[in-house]
Amino acid sequence: MGGGQALYQGLEKHGNPTCEVSMGLARHIESIRDIQYGQDAALDALLLHFMTENHLEYSIDPDKNASGEQIRFMMALEEGEFYAPCSDWMFRMLLEDGLPERLLEEYLVQWKTFISLSRNFCTDREIARRFIQLARHKFRMVLASPIILPSRLMKRFITIFMTQSGIDDPYRDIRKALNRKASEIVESDVFDAMVNGCLANVEQPGRIDDLRFKIDMVEIERLMRISTMTDHWMPETFTPEALKSSVLSEEVKEGSRLFHDVFERLGKDREKRHRILYLPNRAGGILFDLQVVQTLLRLGHRVVMALKEGFYFEHPTFWDRDNDPLLAKAFSGAKFVSEDRLSKNELLGIMAQHPFVVISDGTRERFNPYRASVTFARAWKECDLVLAKGQAVHNRLIKSSHDFTRDIVNFYRDEHGEFHLHYRPRPESIVSFSEQYIAAKADEIIAEMRVARSLGKTVMFYSGIIGSVPGQTQAAIKVITIFVEHLRSQLDDAYIINPGEHFEEGMDADDLMFMWEKVQRSGYINVWRFQTYFDIEKSFELMGRKVPPVWTGKDATYSTGCTKEMHIALDVQRVHPELQIIGPNPEKFFRRREYGVGKFCDVAIDSCG
Repeated sequence: MGGGQALYQGLEKHGNPTCEVSMGLARHIESIRDIQYGQDAALDALLLHFMTENHLEYSIDPDKNASGEQIRFMMALEEGEFYAPCSDWMFRMLLEDGLPERLLEEYLVQWKTFISLSRNFCTDREIARRFIQLARHKFRMVLASPIILPSRLMKRFITIFMTQSGIDDPYRDIRKALNRKASEIVESDVFDAMVNGCLANVEQPGRIDDLRFKIDMVEIERLMRISTMTDHWMPETFTPEALKSSVLSEEVKEGSRLFHDVFERLGKDREKRHRILYLPNRAGGILFDLQVVQTLLRLGHRVVMALKEGFYFEHPTFWDRDNDPLLAKAFSGAKFVSEDRLSKNELLGIMAQHPFVVISDGTRERFNPYRASVTFARAWKECDLVLAKGQAVHNRLIKSSHDFTRDIVNFYRDEHGEFHLHYRPRPESIVSFSEQYIAAKADEIIAEMRVARSLGKTVMFYSGIIGSVPGQTQAAIKVITIFVEHLRSQLDDAYIINPGEHFEEGMDADDLMFMWEKVQRSGYINVWRFQTYFDIEKSFELMGRKVPPVWTGKDATYSTGCTKEMHIALDVQRVHPELQIIGPNPEKFFRRREYGVGKFCDVAIDSCG
């Protein structure tokens, strides 16, 4: 089908207004990681153009796109570093002048896929003709100014199809059929023999515990290899006989050193149980993925599986089990969580109670941190290892020069049947505060509060702005510290907790809020004081300074972190009525949304109230 090619050839070439900037970038950039905001106004404009045209800019649409702080849950970005959700070679092409041949080919793949989708699933030809013509106009604009990611173009095409045809998921029955055929294989003797066959070619260590670990790892390797067989199988070839006749049997027996890094990661501390984020890639194949998950669970690990929020061809979705009894049975025992904005406390609480949790990644596309749900981003941050299946995500997870905050294993089978596994460790510079470490810090503070109470002292917790004034985090810590020191000099037998004194470099707001909530709900607080504007005035007076304009009118109600803490304070007061809450009226806090995801900076006031 050459409709897209004809469209492109028929366009008048008026030139690209960004060519002066983009040609310079494409020729001189050695690494995509060298692209940063703040280096050049023209470059900043081009990057913002890229973000806005792909509908990924947080400042323009914060309800749909992730903030920079949320992106850093997943991406190990330096200050000012720019991240595009694609491979390096793709981003280079988008920055080049004109329309490179390879980029045109990528665009044409999306166009042909859309045309095939429309003709195969929309029976009303008049409606199909209308929305195909609409998509043709959109496609013409993309070819005239090629700055759109092909995956984002596909997302637009799918949205056009779904909204105009009224068909919300054309592949639902296809996925059910693939799952049914895969289930037959999983329950077959062929599959059982391939997984549990003898270990003739496996070196047997001398110790029993080493041998046990070796056997467990062999089982995981076999299951991961078998699971990739479905990557390129056609529906009619989903049979036990196809599995038996494949070369996989010998491949499974022989094994390889491909899995060495994975085994090292899982066995580095055998007493430690890891949290693993699992990203499947295809219906049918998910039945095999669940076999991998069950083995990981048997070994004591905890698994979070992330499915698509809605239709994305053969990718399994969060809602598939509602329409597929067989899949619902396969997921028996899993905890499905539909909330897409879980807090750190809520997520960790669910993971502690349920070893296998299923969430949505919040998207209808391949892999895009900018559009991922808050829950998915937090799950990525709280897990130790990401198992990402499929060649489709290889470009974005492995072929991107940007680092990720977690160790990643990408495995798939190519169109020639060859198995691939890539292990990408997180950089050593990434500081990860474990739940145990943060909880231990909270326990230390609680122990100090307990001692203070036993000595007859009044325990006061002081909540104030730490980072809700952009660029003023250090100044805010100084403002709080000066005032708390003033309170300590004025109040007798008072033990006052100043959050600014416990700030640790590298902790984000999620870590701190998790720690402080444990402290705040301990029941040892007598007085909970929230920062007022008069407190801030007094702090600057004690410093011998006037109140700067950026601090004028500020108080705890300006902070979304303090807003969350006011909710906690009222909860605690219901359990401990003797708790005194001092500061602005609680109603003044609740005009604000929840605190920003992983950020100290305040989010905007909800205009709807």
